[in-house]
Amino acid sequence: MIELTLNGKPTAFDVTPETPLLWAIREQAGLTGTKFGCGVGACGACTVHIDGIAVRSCLVPAASVAGRSVTTIEGLGSAARLHAIQSAWIEHQVPQCGYCQSGMIMAVAAMLELNPAPSDAQIDASVTNICRCGTYERIRRAIHSLAEKTETSHG
Repeated sequence: MIELTLNGKPTAFDVTPETPLLWAIREQAGLTGTKFGCGVGACGACTVHIDGIAVRSCLVPAASVAGRSVTTIEGLGSAARLHAIQSAWIEHQVPQCGYCQSGMIMAVAAMLELNPAPSDAQIDASVTNICRCGTYERIRRAIHSLAEKTETSHG
């Protein structure tokens, strides 16, 4: 048993130590917002936060998160109370197919914690998730709108 905190709740996974965290989240916890894309850490569809850091969960052995805090897209916001990033995604009509978006949102959330007003170059360097629909300009607009709202509320 691998014990951790998942979306703020104590959780135990009954998996082999080398099982990728992605599959423990999807199959043991039943949280399917974390997507399988490539399985080699290239696409980012499986991005979650481990102790606040964005990571590709397909590359993380479940045993390595014992005692740690993991947040998935389900723990970031809910239909009843959207996270600000989720609201910006809707406002700027970011998703097309939407498959990559949970991982993209998790990567953006971690980036904005460190840099609430990133430049396009900083976004490109920090958010390396792949969107096959190519909505990168919408993603940037949504991120910049969040930065503007932050500046307005603090200024």
